[in-house]
Amino acid sequence: MELINVNQENSFNPTPKLKSSPIPIFFVSFNGDDNICIHCGEKYTMTLIYEQKYCKKCLSNYLTNMDNDSSKHKTDTRSGTVIIDNINMYLDVYLLKKDLECSKYEISETKVSQNIQECCRNCLIILFFKQIIGRYHNFYYNYQDLSTKYKNVIESERYCKLCGKLLYQGTDHYIMREFKLCSNCYLISSGCIESTLTKKVISIVYLPWWENTSDCYCYEKLVFTSNCQKYCENCFIFLIGCRYCLTTNIIFGITNQSQCKKCKRVSIIILENKKIISINSGNNVLDDFLISIRHDQLKIAKFANDLKNIDKYFVPSKICDYSLCGKVFSEKLMKYIPYHILNLQM
Repeated sequence: MELINVNQENSFNPTPKLKSSPIPIFFVSFNGDDNICIHCGEKYTMTLIYEQKYCKKCLSNYLTNMDNDSSKHKTDTRSGTVIIDNINMYLDVYLLKKDLECSKYEISETKVSQNIQECCRNCLIILFFKQIIGRYHNFYYNYQDLSTKYKNVIESERYCKLCGKLLYQGTDHYIMREFKLCSNCYLISSGCIESTLTKKVISIVYLPWWENTSDCYCYEKLVFTSNCQKYCENCFIFLIGCRYCLTTNIIFGITNQSQCKKCKRVSIIILENKKIISINSGNNVLDDFLISIRHDQLKIAKFANDLKNIDKYFVPSKICDYSLCGKVFSEKLMKYIPYHILNLQM
């Protein structure tokens, strides 16, 4: 996969086979540690595979709101069934139909579907979302029913369901079980923006998935400032999510806004002024130093170069967990501590 510099490509689309949702997606949290939906207060449900959390109530509301937009529908004249046109696909998801007697939609245990809007609400079973990081667990093989479903998914995952490209044809069971994304349909890009603190250029990486980690790549806990924004107080990395596209911008420094590269929506970055005092001394030379010791350690150039070697598919958790975490020191970084002198005697 060739890394795309979005500074030179204004029409860049990180998920070209998917559409931006016309309404915000609230059924997933930006904090993977959340157990209660921050939107409605209901307890999160776990997907059958990869343990991704989502809110059933908010998902049902989302699908209902989508159904109410008749401009996106077509009708099967033989059955009278309302169907969402396949060109309007907003979610990349694997699902099953629970009730085999239900004939509202043609989805069954033997067919893995990705169009979530083709499902009857009462029969909806989410196997996993492709736009949210998932991790394999060995216990899937401890339960016969779940093991069968998982093996069916593995077999279907040999080919990308969005573009049809062959992703993996080997027999290595570990590779077959990994959560993979197609390098043609999920594009990672990089760019540069100006820091509002130092007025110098800082790096930004555009991820084509919903990065719901609660920990920074330096292993410190992230601070959540909204339902789609978080940052690290130690190294000042900002993660800004788009709830219309389920994409994430990683910004390596302080700036005042972030733009989704898919839908072009702009988010104002939330950060209290008192939070940046640890690297804002008022002295430009010192401020530049305090910033540089954080982001030089990340070796962003090396990280971007590694991405160029991706061919057919990539594993999202390895992109961030290994490529970034391995380049960040876990110890606390230097901070500026404001002070003033009292009763100075000469």
